[in-house]
Amino acid sequence: CRMSLTSNPPALKPLPTPRTAAGEPRHVGIEIEFSGLDEEHAARVLATCLGGSAEQDRPGFWNVTGTELGDFECYLDSRPLQKLDSEGLGKHLRELARSVVPLEIVSDPIEVVQIPALDRALQALADAGATGTRHGVLLGFGVHFNPEVVSLKFSDIAPVLTAYALLEDHLRRIAGIDLSRRLLPWVDPYPRSLVDRLASANPPSNMTELMDTYLELAPSRNHGLDMLCIFAEIDHDRVAREMDMEQIQSRPTYHWRLPDCRIDEADWSLAKEWNRWVLVERVSENPALMARLKAAWRDHRASLTTLRSDWAGQVKHILQEAGL
Repeated sequence: CRMSLTSNPPALKPLPTPRTAAGEPRHVGIEIEFSGLDEEHAARVLATCLGGSAEQDRPGFWNVTGTELGDFECYLDSRPLQKLDSEGLGKHLRELARSVVPLEIVSDPIEVVQIPALDRALQALADAGATGTRHGVLLGFGVHFNPEVVSLKFSDIAPVLTAYALLEDHLRRIAGIDLSRRLLPWVDPYPRSLVDRLASANPPSNMTELMDTYLELAPSRNHGLDMLCIFAEIDHDRVAREMDMEQIQSRPTYHWRLPDCRIDEADWSLAKEWNRWVLVERVSENPALMARLKAAWRDHRASLTTLRSDWAGQVKHILQEAGL
């Protein structure tokens, strides 16, 4: 498949540290939610576009295997629906749910340089009728990136978390977050108390302190950057003492939740969104810039009124001065 002439995705920016501490290329798993197609149709479009074969695994769940990007899963994104029978009432309920329950495509971890190939596949899905968040007022579909960490060391994890916390309001503004999704619970911004702690003159100084701070101040999967997967990989028991682990998978990846999927909009692409994550990592690896952002946050919080919109504007100005 090839990109539509109406689409012109930006050049994919490389990660500032493109390899893991072990010297292997870093990978990213990607999850895309949308509507407009059923599981079979979506799976067959992927197989046609990327090679491979599409087969039904169970009612409402299709696998695409052997593609140039590895394997994919395609299913309605609701656990109760996945348990329904394929015929009769189960089939009827599944069809009724399609108007509000997203179809989800989950990729194998792919190399970052393969994201444009997945963008071409998403364009093929859009051409086949896939629709995103703005197609309906009730649709709060999203995209999740799961970038592999450089390592699980505190020195690699803490700066990225802190950079994201400081940049989040700016990122949400430039992404034009869809208002319908803001009413739903799984894209809450970090509480200011967490940003205060991370940006303080005495932030967490080791992984135990960092995990305890996060679990105390932001104990939820429902944030733009969900760190629970990483923390569970590092110390499963510590996370399990505070959280219901049913939906928390231990893995050495960040879990970045974008609250919109705009698969049917010509100016949207995975590459465009991915480049915003690269910005987070670039900032995290710039100690002078991090120090400036932290000091600016502390000044911002010391002022009489502290609006998120004001902070987003400050971040934009600081990043522009830094050439980012």
